[in-house]
Amino acid sequence: PMTLKALLFDVDGTLAETERDGHRPAFNKAFADHDLDWHWDEALYGELLAVTGGQERMHRYITEHLEPGQRPARPEELVPRLHRLKNAYYAQLIADGEIALRPGVRRIIDEARERGIRLAIATTTTRVNVLALLDSLLGPESRDWFELIATADEVPDKKPSPAVYAYCLEHMGLAAGECLAIEDSENGVRASLALGIPTLVTVSEYNRDGDFSGAVLIVDHLGDPGQPCQVLGGEAADRVRGSAQIGITELESLFADA
Repeated sequence: PMTLKALLFDVDGTLAETERDGHRPAFNKAFADHDLDWHWDEALYGELLAVTGGQERMHRYITEHLEPGQRPARPEELVPRLHRLKNAYYAQLIADGEIALRPGVRRIIDEARERGIRLAIATTTTRVNVLALLDSLLGPESRDWFELIATADEVPDKKPSPAVYAYCLEHMGLAAGECLAIEDSENGVRASLALGIPTLVTVSEYNRDGDFSGAVLIVDHLGDPGQPCQVLGGEAADRVRGSAQIGITELESLFADA
């Protein structure tokens, strides 16, 4: 049997509901600043999330949701400018404490550190956004808890490309079967499973209907005292069914016969 040696965390939607509560309102503020009558409501943003990456999302919106006459003259100039402004607004929302950790995230990170399980971040968002979020949610010292913080800055190929996970395995000297990826989206799960990394899904607001086949466990969230989680599925779901929260002991049980 393989032993669990490392947890590889996705960020957006996994550590916090950053898409709905952070990126989406930040995009809308950037649009308003440029006097654009674009507004991404929750439903539309949910559709656009099928595209990984903020600039890519804006290009998709321009080509598929705007009439030719409404499209900006030079999107290749406008989009990067909007994206920089969006990131500044997003950082402000985080600094103002508008975004909270999802249930169980702090608890499982603390448990992993106590048990000597290595931690890494594997995300396709930008480094500056990840560090701002860690500083706000876990404190600046948390940057040192993660042995590796792999972001779009280090690995430009976005999920569902497995590139960011390949980068983690290589830099940490780990086999796929010694890690557990923690993801919230179909694109993320496709990325981790492409390399054979066992994957736990904590479904987020926008990804409830994703195809998570192949995941070892699917839960609504990790659970906390007074806030029990629900086991929704996954290949090893029966081993933890009935657990009120998912901790390192439960995660290790997923590897029992792997």
